Amino acid sequence: MKKIIKAYDFPIFITVVLLCLFGLVMVYSSSMVTAVARYGEEMDFFYQKQKSAMIFAFLGMLIAMILPYKMYQHKRFLALMMSGIVGFLLLIFFIGHTAGGAQSWINIGTRAIQPGEFSKLAIIIYLAAIFGKRQHLINNIDQAVVPPITMLLIICGLIAVQPDYGTAFIILLIAGSIIIASGMSLKSLGKLLGVTLILAAVISLVIIISGNFSEVVSKERVSRFTGLKTPFDPETIKDEGFHLANSLIAFGSGGVKGLGLGDSVQKYGYLPESHTDFILAIIGEELGLFGVLFVLGALGFIVLRGFVLAARCTDPFGTLLMIGISSMIGIQAFINAGGVSGLIPITGITLPFISYGGSSLLILMVSVGILQNVIMRSNRLAEKKMQETGKNIQM
Repeated sequence: MKKIIKAYDFPIFITVVLLCLFGLVMVYSSSMVTAVARYGEEMDFFYQKQKSAMIFAFLGMLIAMILPYKMYQHKRFLALMMSGIVGFLLLIFFIGHTAGGAQSWINIGTRAIQPGEFSKLAIIIYLAAIFGKRQHLINNIDQAVVPPITMLLIICGLIAVQPDYGTAFIILLIAGSIIIASGMSLKSLGKLLGVTLILAAVISLVIIISGNFSEVVSKERVSRFTGLKTPFDPETIKDEGFHLANSLIAFGSGGVKGLGLGDSVQKYGYLPESHTDFILAIIGEELGLFGVLFVLGALGFIVLRGFVLAARCTDPFGTLLMIGISSMIGIQAFINAGGVSGLIPITGITLPFISYGGSSLLILMVSVGILQNVIMRSNRLAEKKMQETGKNIQM
């Protein structure tokens, strides 16, 4: 048992725990005004809900750390998982409710789950399993690539029509990272890219001909680019530039040291999503540059260490799992930080381990658990090989 525990990666585990606890504190600080003024609840309303979700997520992570990751590669598990995800995404159109402009949620009792979040991990497992098994056919586009890509497009399509383009885009980026790391040759990757561009052009043409172009490229979505370009313009700041302008004001007000924990001004209605999308801006305002660097540095450490350990793993399935999970964390962190800092348009993507959100936190923690399981079994296998090599040398 001691050898198994030692085989886990404690730097990643400790970093994740610190981020979650830090996030819990910041959820309380950033949501206390919103909970009372906007929802008529107690000041600790979102804090209590996040704390409950965090306990559940930690249990999910511990279970994922124990269960052998090889079980996710079985055909029956993959079929059940993907059919379940597709079923939930279809169910949204019948019993789902709208939040943030997208019909992406399903109420289960007093809780609301977001199937799109579960789709991220499902796609990682599915693609890693398929490409891991078909290494000998990895450059055969028809046999090894078309079937999983078809499933990927179905999932992304169902999410995009909610509409939740941010989540669909993230899933595509995660899938891209797994495909690039799958061992496919540059020639095959070029063919796949060409097919993807042709498919994108056909879909765009169909949207334009069908007359749905104005719905896809809506005024609200175009305004995100307008707000990005001139957030402080006298006209823009009242509407499309409002969130970004106040986010930048929060960072500027915090400076290097910050105004102090709990002393944010922007959370008083200037950033309505202060505990979700814009929690990094509140961190910057209250804890300054040091607080922001702590969060981004910790997230960057998890991602980079995940990639490094993935390179040491000898199992293709395990390697692709680790790359997919690390990419998911890195991509979400970049999109969130880029949006609140004005580097890219605001997408409504939450900050991993920090932002309020039970579905997101659960999937992230379970993903880390799977990551830890791959690391543990990879370290145990390496240790066993070293012992066998030592015995052979002695003989």
